[in-house]
Amino acid sequence: MSWPIPAPGPQRVIALSNFVHTIGSGLYLTAGVLYFTQAAHLPAGQVGLGLGIAGVVSLALGILVGHLADRLGARGVYATTLVVQALATACFLPADSFWPFVLAVGAATGAKAAGLAARAPIIRRHGGDRPQEFRAYLRAVTNIGISLGALLAGWAVQTGTHTAYQLLVVGNAIALAASAVFLVRLPPVPSAPVAAGPRWSALRDRPYLVLTLLDGVMAVQFKVLTIAVPLWLVTATTAPHWLVSGTMLTGTVMVVALQVRVSRGVDSPAAGGRAYRRAGLAFLVACALIPLSSGVPARVATVLLLTAVVVHTVGELWHSAAGFEVSFALAPEHATGQYLG
Repeated sequence: MSWPIPAPGPQRVIALSNFVHTIGSGLYLTAGVLYFTQAAHLPAGQVGLGLGIAGVVSLALGILVGHLADRLGARGVYATTLVVQALATACFLPADSFWPFVLAVGAATGAKAAGLAARAPIIRRHGGDRPQEFRAYLRAVTNIGISLGALLAGWAVQTGTHTAYQLLVVGNAIALAASAVFLVRLPPVPSAPVAAGPRWSALRDRPYLVLTLLDGVMAVQFKVLTIAVPLWLVTATTAPHWLVSGTMLTGTVMVVALQVRVSRGVDSPAAGGRAYRRAGLAFLVACALIPLSSGVPARVATVLLLTAVVVHTVGELWHSAAGFEVSFALAPEHATGQYLG
């Protein structure tokens, strides 16, 4: 693997597919929740409840589709999840009340979780000697794509028109469909051999389940910058609205520059445990800083928010590196999709 572009072959195909996908993700992550509250005029409470319901749905789908990827071959299953996600995202446009919103966002979120699980065997198959490091590289690529999407999303937020927000949704759907097309060039990933023992071994692995639960608590941090900070910045501070994109880009640049380097130092489950602890402390400090940005002048609010984002992103680097290491190191190869799901 080389930086910034891998040599021709499966890794380059995966990286390009991921890059196109995440340009659309940048559009949605930066302004998706604002689309539902500002353009679709749904109350923030309903949006939060709908996203929570979608999250519960995605829990079950991740495990099920990950198992299908192990058994049927990961490339086709992963491509299917991208197509489903593209169609569900397009359904955001007519969703102007609670239940249509729940159905659309539930399908999109479920397909996204299923896709992450289905992609895991692909990364293990084509990721080289340390798929954890290739996964870190993909996260850096992800943030480059997100940064481009965030720039466009910043224009939509600043414009604030219904049409501008709709264009973000359309762009995300197109990016997802294009990402699936790229996968045609990827060699098929053969199905994993069936191992002796229970079919749903991941659900019987208690240490892995405990690890997953703890990581899930830590994963709340991913929604801090993509949901909480945009809503907080727009509704509770005097900071300029373009800072929604500014906060996203600050974290993105840090991840692009540092994620692979940080992940190289997290090369064992024990090192992963230490990285988790450092990440938790960083999140605590960041979440203490963010509320201080309310009720102060715009310049002070801007400095506080950007400082919080920097501290938060340091924690995010440690958290992601820890997750990449322990999730692959403790998952058996024949059930990678199921375990990562």
